[in-house]
Amino acid sequence: MRMRSFLILFATAWLGAGFAMAQEYPPSGAPANWKPPVMDAEPITFFQVDRSEIQLGRGDNTYLWDTQGWYGNDANKLWVKAEGGGAFGSSFEVAEFQGLWSHMITPFFDFQAGVRQDAGPGPSPTYAVLGLQGLAPYWFEVDSALFLSDDGDLTARVELEYELLFTQRLIGQPRLEANFAAQDVPGLGIGSGLSTLEAGFRLRYEIRRQFAPYVGIAWQSAVGNTADFRRLAGDRVAGTRFVAGVRLWF
Repeated sequence: MRMRSFLILFATAWLGAGFAMAQEYPPSGAPANWKPPVMDAEPITFFQVDRSEIQLGRGDNTYLWDTQGWYGNDANKLWVKAEGGGAFGSSFEVAEFQGLWSHMITPFFDFQAGVRQDAGPGPSPTYAVLGLQGLAPYWFEVDSALFLSDDGDLTARVELEYELLFTQRLIGQPRLEANFAAQDVPGLGIGSGLSTLEAGFRLRYEIRRQFAPYVGIAWQSAVGNTADFRRLAGDRVAGTRFVAGVRLWF
């Protein structure tokens, strides 16, 4: 009787302990009194003014803006990009707007597809867009895209940026942009092959993470047939400018 009573008592205690452990450690492995996990797949919104600046140099002084933002989660996002500029005292010379769907294909890169619309006093073509955007090895930020216009013209763009942290607030940003074309597009002043190349360096101070004024230099040059088109139009082929502006994000 004593052995039977002992076995019954042991079995009851073991089952009770198992039930208590099941309540304390649910399938997630966390104690039952912990709050539910954060649903990090919920969509969020991000918007950044990467460049908003004036450019001072020989010839006309100009202004430039370059913005982008998205709504979505880690896997899928809706991107909106806009950039453009012009000379002070006149309307903007060129602007472009992109609406893109973005899907994560690796932990560091997204595939993007959508539409680009140009605007300005001259021709305003519409493009289909395919691109890759993300973080390459050694922390290079890459934004690359192919553009196919409604006239069948194929162009491409590659932008590279890198951040050098001198302090937690003082940050240098080298930037390189290259544009390519599969054919001459005389109406837009674009030549085949490498058409334009731009390199710059901006030094910003983050008063707050969301607000950072900066200064720097930017060099831009047309190449090949694009340079010839500019010479025929009486425009400058290359130049270096001092830049000053502010970088924002929300």
